[in-house]
Amino acid sequence: MELVTPGIGLIFWQTVTFIIVLFLLSKFAWKPIMNALHERETSIENALSAAEKAKLEMQGLKAENEKLLAEARMERDKILKEASDAGNALVETARQKANEEGSRMIAQARESIENEKRAAITEVKNMAAALSVDIAERILRKELSNPQAQQELAKDYINEVTLN
Repeated sequence: MELVTPGIGLIFWQTVTFIIVLFLLSKFAWKPIMNALHERETSIENALSAAEKAKLEMQGLKAENEKLLAEARMERDKILKEASDAGNALVETARQKANEEGSRMIAQARESIENEKRAAITEVKNMAAALSVDIAERILRKELSNPQAQQELAKDYINEVTLN
């Protein structure tokens, strides 16, 4: 049984060795390990705070980008509206000029038609007068060749003149 149960001397020396190893580990190993863990923890906290700061900066930049985008859209809409208004103004000006030109051309055409109408009426009157004179001349030649017919015609004209 001696092989299974340890002796008191063995337990004593194992305990002393354990305490010495524990002392040496605490003196030389635990402090560097704890310092390394503490440094690691600090670097992780710094990295997390830097990441949070970067996240906040990104949100700020995103908000600023959205603001700039909204301003650009407003500017684009303003420019498009101004261009549309300018185009409409040009179309309206052209339409108004076309209407004025059309009215002026219609007035000129009416005036020209009226002048041509007067000229045609004058020409018709002149032709009618010439035709009437020609017809009257022929009738008078025929009727005035007879002296009795001339006297009757003269009396008829006198009666007509006094009646009118």
